[in-house]
Amino acid sequence: MSMTCATGRHDKHDVYAAQCPCRGVLDLLASKWTALVIGALEEGPQRFGELQRRLEGVSPKVLTQTLRRLEESGFVDRTVYPAVPLHVEYELTDLGFGVAEPLAALRGWVERNLDDIHRV
Repeated sequence: MSMTCATGRHDKHDVYAAQCPCRGVLDLLASKWTALVIGALEEGPQRFGELQRRLEGVSPKVLTQTLRRLEESGFVDRTVYPAVPLHVEYELTDLGFGVAEPLAALRGWVERNLDDIHRV
């Protein structure tokens, strides 16, 4: 079921409307750690420790929060394998793969244009 986002229409969301749920999704996807986690998971399922090593500089707390938000939003699946020690893997869902392409384009654009961007 579609929600109205200040446009009065039920068939279209408006990210510019203050109460539109699109803003929460945009906030999640605009996070640097989200863009990097999704990029890392494009390479296939990974364990928490693998992700943390791949994403240099991310704290365990921030990685945990990011993975939870991505899982709650349907971008990432978390699979627990019964083993000693516990084995948990994270992987992109179809929705996650759907957003991976535009995020990859953004990451690539930043890498290509970094030297031309005026840093503060």
